[in-house]
Amino acid sequence: MGALPQGRFVTLPDGLRLHYLDAGEGEPVVFIHGSGPGASGHSNFKQNYPVFEKFGYRVIVPDLPGYGLSDKPETTYSLDFFVSALTGLLDSLDIERCVLVGNSLGGAIAIKLALDAPRRVSRLVLMAPGGLMEKEQYYLQMEGIQKMGAAFANGELNDADGMRRLLSLQLYDASLISDETVNERVAVVQQQPRCVLSTMQVPNMAARLSELSCPILGFWGMNDKFCPSSGAQTMLEACRNIRFVMLSECGHWVMVEHRELFNRTCLDFLAEGRS
Repeated sequence: MGALPQGRFVTLPDGLRLHYLDAGEGEPVVFIHGSGPGASGHSNFKQNYPVFEKFGYRVIVPDLPGYGLSDKPETTYSLDFFVSALTGLLDSLDIERCVLVGNSLGGAIAIKLALDAPRRVSRLVLMAPGGLMEKEQYYLQMEGIQKMGAAFANGELNDADGMRRLLSLQLYDASLISDETVNERVAVVQQQPRCVLSTMQVPNMAARLSELSCPILGFWGMNDKFCPSSGAQTMLEACRNIRFVMLSECGHWVMVEHRELFNRTCLDFLAEGRS
């Protein structure tokens, strides 16, 4: 119960061992999950990546360091640390260019990788990405961020009831949270060192957004309790070739609460790059 599907492992040159799922053939689409305690690539995107595979894409679904079945070192979990790990994974798979799909922290990682290596990213899909405003002024004021940090630090997420309470903050409609997802995340959170969240550093990249050159598709729920939806306006004003889908009755997980709309809209967006 709560077991994640085991895919493949790669050990990066610095010794970090990462777990990832790799399925399908075609243009690579990399799904980058968020920072919530107990998260993994599969638990975030299990209702999405199989659809992309069916439509002719190669899907890569990594567990970030500190999460899922990947190594969980005692270190500083900075944005550059995550970007370096993801870059190492792409290098090991000989993926020179791909689509990045990122939620929350995963969105910030996708943005930073696209800024650092623009030739490597053909398109960006972002769901309530982090890294768009000052941590102290905005993120730390959000109800979800406050409760998530406290629950993790206090060990309140090591059972299904505590994890379900936290995940209910992610969604507008908490009934969409499955027992399977709760159990998957409890199994991971029990192995996570506290430093995964306590040392996490995601800088404000708003001043660099105008450097993004690839087409961008964004999603944001108006009931998001983790990342302020005003971030969509920040991106729309700064970026070229960008569109955003704003959703009422939707929290932090657009790809869960509106999975059919999300999958369909993303596939249409990616198809534009094929024509």
